[in-house]
Amino acid sequence: MKFKDEFWAFIPARSGSRGIKNKNIKKLAGLPLIVYSIKIALKIRTIKKVIFSSDSKKYILIAKKNGCQDFHLRSKKISGSSSSELAVFQDFVFKNLKLNKKLPKYFIHFRPTTPIRYLKTVNKVIKYFKANKNKCSSLRSATLMSNPAYRFNRIINNKLCAITKIDFSLDKYYKPRHFFPNTYICNCIIDIYKTENILKGFLFGNKVIPYITKDFISDIDDLNDFKNVEYYIKRNNFKI
Repeated sequence: MKFKDEFWAFIPARSGSRGIKNKNIKKLAGLPLIVYSIKIALKIRTIKKVIFSSDSKKYILIAKKNGCQDFHLRSKKISGSSSSELAVFQDFVFKNLKLNKKLPKYFIHFRPTTPIRYLKTVNKVIKYFKANKNKCSSLRSATLMSNPAYRFNRIINNKLCAITKIDFSLDKYYKPRHFFPNTYICNCIIDIYKTENILKGFLFGNKVIPYITKDFISDIDDLNDFKNVEYYIKRNNFKI
């Protein structure tokens, strides 16, 4: 099966939200949240097509008004809070295959809940992926954690427990951070997948290469996140 040697952006935004009503179109510094991901995707020359995916015609109309031209109207079945990202990508890919439409080799996943992306960073990530695409199954942007995850805790039977294994003897974990390996959190600024792997049933695979950024993490989950990101936008005069 042949794919076009291209990168397409894919922006999935379901309607509704548990934490914030209609989070994906809630206005952030005057713009619906989805607009931030659409605008940055349209500015990147490497990206040949921007796909906006939603179960909501209202959301699609907002995307269209903000320059997006390609859409994926998906069913409610794969638009719930427990629906997997893989299911959404597969639905788009298989629908296009049935219609004998061309598909790209690579998808760039822009989650609309991460609105702060810098053009310079995204272009660097894509360039890095191009140089390493034959050595990996996918790419994820990540951030070095200031506090190693080894020092985090769970609660089991109302007692603090180590995060890595069932161990209640916590003294050994409260050493200076340089005693522990570095740990990282995926920051959702950009993920890059291979279409051939989506057809095989996975997004990431077992050879995920990281691209470490120091950019502000703007992943929005609740109203406090909204306020913090909005403050960042205004304080830094962030523009898309």
